Amino acid sequence: MKAVLILFALVLSLFAGASARAQDAGGDVPLPRPRPAEAAPPVIEIDSVFAAEPREASACQMRMVADQIATIEVLPSIAGPADCGAIDLVKLKEIMLADKTRVTVIPAPTLRCEMAEAVTHWVREDVVGEIAKLGSSLQALDNFDSYECRGRNRVVGARTSEHGRGNALDFRGMKLASGKFVGLTDRTVTRDFREAMKASICARFSTVLGPQSDGYHEDHIHLDLAERRNNYKLCQWAVLDPKPDIPLPRPRPKEAPAAEETPEHE
Repeated sequence: MKAVLILFALVLSLFAGASARAQDAGGDVPLPRPRPAEAAPPVIEIDSVFAAEPREASACQMRMVADQIATIEVLPSIAGPADCGAIDLVKLKEIMLADKTRVTVIPAPTLRCEMAEAVTHWVREDVVGEIAKLGSSLQALDNFDSYECRGRNRVVGARTSEHGRGNALDFRGMKLASGKFVGLTDRTVTRDFREAMKASICARFSTVLGPQSDGYHEDHIHLDLAERRNNYKLCQWAVLDPKPDIPLPRPRPKEAPAAEETPEHE
C-alpha cells in the first residue's frame, strides 16, 4: 500500500512539472507581427461602388473606379454547373460620360469586368457621338441578357454560350433624353446610324450577331469577347433597308357613282 501511495505522488509531481513547463513555454512564444499597411491588397471602397462589402479589387475593377468611367458592384465568382462560371464579375450599373452624365444600364448586367469595361468604352467613345447626330443625348442602355448558364441560343445540348461565362451581352437599343427609344434592329431608324453602330461594335468585340445571322438574333444584337485562334472575329449582322412605304388606297371620291351591290346568293 505504501508503494502505491509513493507511485501516485510521483505521477502527480511529474504532471504538475509538465504543466508548469508548458505555461512557461507558452509565455515565451512570440506573436506574429501585424501585416504592414503597405502590403495590404487593394480594396474598392463601398462609397465608390454599390458593393455589399469591401472585396479585393482586380486591376480591371481598379481602372474603372479610378478613371471614374462607371459605377459597378463587385460580385462573388460563380463556379458551375457544367462549363458555366466566371471570375472577376461585376454588375455594370451606370456608365459615366466625359461630361459627368450618367447612362443607366437597365437592368444592370452581370459581366466579367473586362467585358463591362469594353462596353463602357464603346458607349463613351463611339455611341455618344452617333446619338448626338440624331439630335439628342443618351440616357439608358437596354440590357436584353447578360450572365446566364445555358447552351448557345438556348439549344439543349449545344456548347456553353459565352453568356454562361459572363462574357456576353445582348441588347436591343438605347433610350434617349428625348424619350425616344432607338432600336439597333429597327428598320425605321436611319440606316447610317445602324451602319455606324455595326462598324463600331464589330471593331471592338470578338463575336457580333444580329439580323440574318442565325435566326436567333432578329430583334437584338449579341456581342462577346470570346477568345479564338489568331484573334479571329465573327461579325454577322445584316443592316436591312427601311421597309418600303406601301401607299394606302385613295378614298372613293364623293362624286363617283355608288358601287353596285352584289346580289345575295339564293
